[in-house]
Amino acid sequence: MFGRFGPVAAKCLLLARSYTLLMDRHDQPAGDRERLPAETLSPLATRVDELLALYRYELTPAIDAINAAVAGYGGLFDPETSAAEIRTAIDDLLESSPPPTQQETTDDAASRVVLYVDGSAHSNGPAGAGAVIQADETPIARLGRPVGSRTNNNVAEYAALHLGLQALATRCDPESVEIRIDSMTVINHIWGDSESTVKATPYSTAITDHLSALPTHEWTHLADSDPNPADAQATVGADIAALGPG
Repeated sequence: MFGRFGPVAAKCLLLARSYTLLMDRHDQPAGDRERLPAETLSPLATRVDELLALYRYELTPAIDAINAAVAGYGGLFDPETSAAEIRTAIDDLLESSPPPTQQETTDDAASRVVLYVDGSAHSNGPAGAGAVIQADETPIARLGRPVGSRTNNNVAEYAALHLGLQALATRCDPESVEIRIDSMTVINHIWGDSESTVKATPYSTAITDHLSALPTHEWTHLADSDPNPADAQATVGADIAALGPG
């Protein structure tokens, strides 16, 4: 019945395709499509974030598109590429047709979705968020985005959880979700009894709403030594947050 897809992955992919059809409608500004809240970003990093929203925060295809659109041999992180060249490439992409849906296949079956999330902040403040969704032991989405140019790691951790849960809400309808996260600050605030001193709004309210909509979910704390595929996505998000001014 599911061909090369497991049942959970097949369901996620079907919903993702349906969502893409809705996103393909050009009756709203490109920058408004699924763009999530962010802290203060430079004009250039904000423009990149708008393009990421168009690509549903799939980092790899979005960055590949920017690199291909930049004139010559430059790219988003090429020091020889000016902010003006990057902005021109992004403007062209935002005005072009919607990007193709990025999908991956799997041969295995599973009964739950696993969501990895992580936040990353450079020492001078640029922060990013990352999330990886796995269904049937196969990555369904690898997401990342800039959070802020002067933002601490705790806020980035909240933004990462928000990013992953938002993607689940729009792409999947799983029966159960395991959230794998390394931030005890977020764990204690969202699932514990302690009050958080982190300025987490608007992330914390949205996180609570998304969690309450899930049929079943559980969290697993990741130690520093545990692998977290969302870490690489968050690091790239922080690198984007460091771009500027544009």
